[in-house]
Amino acid sequence: MSTPRPPALGADGVSDEERRLALRRMRWLATGLLVLAAVVYALTTGRAGGWGFVNAAAEAAMVGAVADWFAVTAIFRHPLRLPIPHTALIPRRKEALGQSLEQFVAENFLAEDVVRDKVVRAGIPRRVGTWLVERGGSARVVEEASTILTGALGILRDEEVTTVIDQVLVRRLGAQPWSPTLGRLLGEVVNEGTHHPVVDLTLVEVQTWLRANEDRVRRMVTDRAPLWAPDWLNDRLGKRVYTEAQTWVDDVVADRGHAGRKAIDDLLARYADALQNDPETRAKADEFQRRLLSSPGLADTVAGLWSTVRGLLREALDDPGSSLRVRSTEALVDVGHRLVQDEAFALRVQGHLTDAAGHVVRRFAPELATVISDTVARWDGDDAARRIELHVGRDLQFIRINGTVVGGLVGLFIHAVTVLVS
Repeated sequence: MSTPRPPALGADGVSDEERRLALRRMRWLATGLLVLAAVVYALTTGRAGGWGFVNAAAEAAMVGAVADWFAVTAIFRHPLRLPIPHTALIPRRKEALGQSLEQFVAENFLAEDVVRDKVVRAGIPRRVGTWLVERGGSARVVEEASTILTGALGILRDEEVTTVIDQVLVRRLGAQPWSPTLGRLLGEVVNEGTHHPVVDLTLVEVQTWLRANEDRVRRMVTDRAPLWAPDWLNDRLGKRVYTEAQTWVDDVVADRGHAGRKAIDDLLARYADALQNDPETRAKADEFQRRLLSSPGLADTVAGLWSTVRGLLREALDDPGSSLRVRSTEALVDVGHRLVQDEAFALRVQGHLTDAAGHVVRRFAPELATVISDTVARWDGDDAARRIELHVGRDLQFIRINGTVVGGLVGLFIHAVTVLVS
């Protein structure tokens, strides 16, 4: 036995059926007041004295009730199904209504200054930071991201990925020379000194290797010595070469202004300039690029690398205790703490969010607003009238009620003035 579907709820938590019942009740109330005014008018007609005031009030109340009933009904349909001009406004002019709503929303709700102010007042960075730190948001983000990535890795096939990499990446890289671009990039790296950490790491590794391989260095020297040289001389020469090499590397590691470091910078700068301006160097770099990208084993290398990476990723994503997921969660928690505690960082993030929202609104507001007119245009005229009446019709019935009450008061006032004047 199937379970009945629950009624659809609007943004205010009220179902359409509840709106329909409320609209029906208000219609009956407004109509009941009209009937009451008509009954009072009929019972007091022709009576003298104070009944004249009651009769005049009832008459005016009927006029007001009927006039407001006509006005409210004319918005949604033809009153009494008579094709009276300028009635059934929504069914006849729903396209114009949709365009007017579109323009109104675009000018007043999707305006850049309005959206930017809303984003600022929302305090998104602090709220996101609190959620990441205090409400388990970091673990939730990592969990959802792991699920999505696992699904994506499961869909991707090795041969498809390899084909895409070969056709889109490798062939496009090989279609144009990269030596000028690499030269400019290397030149900027050298000028900004961002290569220094790599140089430091390389020097430390060389220093460590030399300290652990003294015998190997000395043997390299003695093995290449002339056969006629005595062993004691070869040993002294090997020791001297090793000592000088170790001392030089130690000095370069310790002194950031060492001539050796400057020589490395000069070498890289000259090579960067040659990649951009020297035809011979560019030709050699381009030839190396062609050989590398046209190598028969490149495709197999790429396929093997992708397969290995995918396997490691899937294993890490499936394991909640993996280093990848744990560190990702910790990183998000750290970001949350910074968003909550570091005011300068939060302001920078807020500025980026505000600028992004302003850019989106400035660029796409007209297209976003067309959703309204396009949606209204797809509606059937009568269906559009029913939809709108269902949401605002109950409040419009108060116009009928107010018209009945105000009409009665106005009629009473006019009759009183007439009696006083006469």
